[in-house]
Amino acid sequence: MDHLLMLLLLLWSSELQAEGTHTSTAVRLVGGASRCAGTLELKHQGEWRPVSDYYYDSLWTLKKAAVACRDLDCGTAVFIRRRKESSERSVWWIDSHCVRSGSALRDCVSSHSSSSIVDLTCSDSVRMVNGTSLCSGRLEVKSNQSNQWWSSVCEDDFDHQDAEVVCRELGCGAPSVLQGALYGEVEAPMWTKEFQCGGNESSVLDCRSSGSDRNTCSPGKAVGLTCSEPVRLVGGDSRCAGTLEMKHQGEWRPASHYGWNLKEAAVVCRDLDCGSAVSIKQREESSRRSAWSIISNCVHSGSALRDCSRSSSSSSIVDLICSDLLLQPIISVSSSMYGVSEAQQQEARALRRSSSILCSIQPQYPGGSFQLTFTSSNSAHNYTQPAVNHSAHFLFPAAEPAHKGSYSCVYHLYVFNHNFSSESRLLFITVLDPLPLIIKAIILLLTLLVVNVALYFYCKASRGRMPCRQKNTELDHENLGVPAAEEEGAQGAE
Repeated sequence: MDHLLMLLLLLWSSELQAEGTHTSTAVRLVGGASRCAGTLELKHQGEWRPVSDYYYDSLWTLKKAAVACRDLDCGTAVFIRRRKESSERSVWWIDSHCVRSGSALRDCVSSHSSSSIVDLTCSDSVRMVNGTSLCSGRLEVKSNQSNQWWSSVCEDDFDHQDAEVVCRELGCGAPSVLQGALYGEVEAPMWTKEFQCGGNESSVLDCRSSGSDRNTCSPGKAVGLTCSEPVRLVGGDSRCAGTLEMKHQGEWRPASHYGWNLKEAAVVCRDLDCGSAVSIKQREESSRRSAWSIISNCVHSGSALRDCSRSSSSSSIVDLICSDLLLQPIISVSSSMYGVSEAQQQEARALRRSSSILCSIQPQYPGGSFQLTFTSSNSAHNYTQPAVNHSAHFLFPAAEPAHKGSYSCVYHLYVFNHNFSSESRLLFITVLDPLPLIIKAIILLLTLLVVNVALYFYCKASRGRMPCRQKNTELDHENLGVPAAEEEGAQGAE
């Protein structure tokens, strides 16, 4: 349904063009700080009126408003809200069911009276194109305010600090992917200056730029940027559980939506890298407060959560729990094991004696249990112990070759009327047989003993010539700085 409404303004513009009316007069923003901000108005049957989204089928989201911004050559939509006026006046609203049925556009625009008016703010000088949401795409910057040209940016002139400014200017989260040609190649015209943002500017055009101009950009170097979705879960014991909040224009507000299901909530968990949605609850507060309302039809179409939101007030707040609620447990070994590496798959060697494996997790919730999972080339075993002080010891009285294999700790917890689990990294253990080491040590000791005994008898048999003593004496006098000949003379005198 949403994509039909997105086509609405484009179809309208085509009709007006056919009637000899310029496209830009079909949509306008009035009463704002610039021509890219203000009250949204449409022209129908020669009459300008504000747009109202009082009716559910005419609700405006950022995704729909982006069409108006594009028509106005004002970048993309960054903020939209419903404003209540003191009295009703004539407005236009559009019936999406009518458009979907195949009726002519002029038959789907209705005249109404309402005090609910749509205010819209567009990004004006920066936008993303060819992306999967309003927060991703190939970056374009308006290079000349007088002729309204949009320019591609070369990756060599753009870094992470520049990306932070762009994402914030578009009302998105922090930059997550910055990769050349991710959303297409550079298209003419091209931005010729290198951005030198500090990271705190409110607009990318406020950043300093290089003095030299760039005339070419290598293939695959067009800035492709993906900003994270500005969503979070707060008030829970984990970043993957709590009250759903969204951020627009620097303001965090709770999300409000009636009739949410787990499929819709899964979008949030995916954006937060928190697995899938496990539980969702609509909580009623005692009074209404500012919130971001999410339009379900827009989410169902596959759009990003932010693109489907709008400013509202509500007392109904969304609490959400995702599957990756728990932190990752830690697996470690006792001091009788050695050779533990810091790699993704840890490795340890155990001697054939008492050894233990420790499973632990940072404190989040009381209780729970640990399951030690063991997998070898021909068998698999599981051992379970309750968590005591958020940890459990698994003791092996004598490590055997059969204990060689991969180990992992799985923490299980029942909380919020659901079962949760989290698995540690793998630990690969090789069991060493100490007998070969003992034999090697004995052989080494015997070898040293034989060498010393042989040397002793050799020196004793050669006592008449005293080669061993003479050698030792020479070494001693070298250390003392006394010539060996002097000592021989002294011995003769004796």
